[in-house]
Formats: sequence, structure tokens, C-alpha cells
Amino acid sequence: MTMMEGASQLGAGGRTATPADTAARAGTAIGEISARLDRLPATPAIWKLIVLLSLGFFFELYDLLYTGYVAPGLVKSGILTPTTSGLFGTSGVASFIAALFAGLFLGTIACGFLADRFGRRSIFTWSLLWYVAANTVMAFQDTANGLNLWRFISGMGIGVELVTIGTYISELTPKRLRGRAFAICQTIGFSAVPVVAFLSYLLVPKAPFGLAGWRWVVLLGGVAALFIWYFRRNLPESPRWLAGQGRTDEASQVLAQLEEKVARQYGKPLPQPEAPDPVPRKAGFADMWKGPYRQRTIMLIIFHIFQTVGFYGFANWVPTLLVKQGITVTHSLLYTTVIGLAAPLGPLIGFWIADKFERKHVIVWMAALNIVAGLLFSQVSSVLAIVFLGVALTLAGNIISFTYHTYQQELYPTAIRARAVGFVYSWSRLSAVFSSFVIAFTLKGFGVTGVFVFIAGAMMLVMLAIGLMGPKTLGQSLESISH
Repeated sequence: MTMMEGASQLGAGGRTATPADTAARAGTAIGEISARLDRLPATPAIWKLIVLLSLGFFFELYDLLYTGYVAPGLVKSGILTPTTSGLFGTSGVASFIAALFAGLFLGTIACGFLADRFGRRSIFTWSLLWYVAANTVMAFQDTANGLNLWRFISGMGIGVELVTIGTYISELTPKRLRGRAFAICQTIGFSAVPVVAFLSYLLVPKAPFGLAGWRWVVLLGGVAALFIWYFRRNLPESPRWLAGQGRTDEASQVLAQLEEKVARQYGKPLPQPEAPDPVPRKAGFADMWKGPYRQRTIMLIIFHIFQTVGFYGFANWVPTLLVKQGITVTHSLLYTTVIGLAAPLGPLIGFWIADKFERKHVIVWMAALNIVAGLLFSQVSSVLAIVFLGVALTLAGNIISFTYHTYQQELYPTAIRARAVGFVYSWSRLSAVFSSFVIAFTLKGFGVTGVFVFIAGAMMLVMLAIGLMGPKTLGQSLESISH
């Protein structure tokens, strides 16, 4: 009989259980659940869960990143303009990008608590349906204001989904696999980049069946995403979340079913769980600003404000930057399709390095590569150099992406993981709202070189924040990191 099963309504000596006794038993139950999860070997049953969640991430990134690829089509159709007459004009590509990130900001900062309140599985499902519906409406807009409004609404759903998927994976994955699990998730997710780039190359310059090509790119992503809604039935709720809600019997039952599948595939008795790590007391939102979490919160806010400039400054603007350099829309989309083929390679490389090198060190070195490659990209004009440096920027950005998605999920306890990550992550969305206007303004006044000098300064601040303030997490349990 486990400690969890032996828990009763009485405290020591038969006395009535106090709130402290109840909290202690709940902590013991959570610790046991976590220890049982962390000892599971990497069998197909574990990887199946990771792949299912990763497919959801694929469509998240498809919807998140098609912005830059459909932008030339929106300009060609006369709905948007490539630059704006004023810093915060609402008729340019910058306003379309800003609308998305304003929605992402609201979705992550105001709705991140939903996954902590209602569970990872249900919010994963409903936020997907939310953004698919909003994107479908957006695909039929003919004005800049209508386009921006529905991009904002879809961004809210995408923001909730991104936080939920990261939290879900971190809690379902044994500690020795967390880095590789996020690497696989991002590899599958970033496969959306060449897909959306290629579809945009085929469709954006045309109007199949009389419907503008950019509308087809938007609609195809939503239709395909509905398949993930269908397959969600194979996803269990997070046992860690269930135990944290006091639903310990249900958590144990869900985990026992997973253990049975893993043991059958493993072919021998499962390893014995290690002694449970002490579980942090029940945490609330205010705990983000106390103890070890305060420095982590400040570090991640600084990181997210500036990493967004580097990642989306290139990903969302590269077709427009190339057009600004005199390259035609068709050739710009062709080059970005080739560059986009490298997108899944960054996290795929990460599969071999994720659980071997400290997360913070990987982020710092890739930020340095981003600075060098970006400044060189702004000075070249040959096709070979554009593609080579574009690939380097893509690899650096995507390795940073899968690494910080792992890293930030490790820095907070289960009780507040989704809302805390949602809060710090939301600063990247707020940053993107304003940086998109700044990049458009910089592009107009200082050209492509000015844009990459701006990006380089932002990535330098990323290096300083993570390098000086980030704790080490490699190979540690979620509970031990939370102390």
C-alpha cells in the first residue's frame, strides 16, 4: 500500500486531521505521482503522447508564422501597405502583425490561468477550436480593420494554446527526457514553416477558383487543425495537475494506465521510483514575486521582451525585407521557402544536445550566432549568401525557441506553472506589438541594415539576462527546481 492509499481522514494518533495534515498528505501524493512519472523509460507510449501534443503545436506555429508569408499577398490585394505613414498606422503590415501579438498578449497574460483552473486537456481542446473559428472568419475580410480585428481574436486562442501545450508536455514527460521531448515537439512544430512557406509560394501570387491565394493559406491551416481536435481523445489529463487539485485517486488511475502501457512495451519490470522530492507548498500567483521565483520572473520578462525582436523580427519580416532590397514577391517567397526548410532542423539538432548541455548556455550561444548572422545578412545580395545566412538565423532562432520553452516550464511549481509561464511569456507578445511598428519605422528610415542593428542590440540583452540571472536545471526533477 502506498502512502497515498494509506492516507485517512485522521491525523497522527487518531486525532482529526488539520489543514496542515491535509496539505502534507497532498504533498506526499504529488511527490509520489511525480516520482512514478520520472522513472518511466522512453517507450513508444511516452513518445506517442509527445507527438500528439506536437501536432497541435504544428498548427499553432502554422497559424502564428503565416503572417510574414501572406503579407505580400495582403499588400498585392490592396488591403494592407508594406510600411505605414506614421509610427502606429493601422493600414500596414505592421498593424496586422501587431494585432496578432496583441491577441497573443491578452491570451497569455489574462487567460493563462485557465489551464491551471480547468486542466491541461480541456483547455488544449477548446483553445484550438477558438482560434480555428476566428481564422476562418478572418480569411473572408476585405478591410484592414476587419482583418486586424479577427487576427487579434485568433491570437488570443493561439496564446492560450501555446502556454497549455508547453505545460502539458513538461508534466507528462519524465525528467530525463524533457529536453528531447521539447526538441521533438519543436521539430514537428517548425515543420509548419516550410509547409506554410511552400503553400504561400504556390498560392499567394495566384487566386485559385477566384479566391485570393492568401485566403487559401489561412483556410487550409484551420481545416487541417480540426484533425487534432479529433485525436485529442487519446490524451490523458496531466497526473501532476490532477494530484495538485486533490484528485489523487484519479491521478493514480491515469498514471497506472500509462505505466501499464509502458511496462508492456518495456518488456521487463519498471524501475523503482526514486525517493520523492519535497513538494513546494500550495503556491499562488503572488509567489512569482517571492523567494527563488522573483529573480526567475524578472529574468524571463527581460528575456521575452528582447528575444521576440530577434525571432519574429526575422521570421515575420524576411519576405518583406527581401522585397525592400529589390527582390520580386515571387523570388522572395521562393528564397524564404528554401530558408524555411531549415526550421525543423534546429530543434532536430537539439534532440542530440537538449539533455547534454545546460539550457541557459545554449540560449546564450545561439543568441550570439543570431547577432553575427543577422548583421551579415543585412550586407549581402547574392542568392547563396542570403539563403546560407537565412538558414543560420533560422537554426539559431529555433534552437533558442525549443530551449527556452523547456527552460521556462521548469522554473515554476505545478500549481502556478501555466499562469506563471503565461505571464512572463505575455511580455514577448507585448514586445512584438510594439517592435513590429518599430521595425517598420526603422525599415523605412534606415533600411535593412538598421533593422538588423536593432535586432542585434536586443539579442545582446538576451545574452546578459539569461547568462547572469538564469539558474541551472539540467537533469533535475520539476519539484527540486521549484525550491
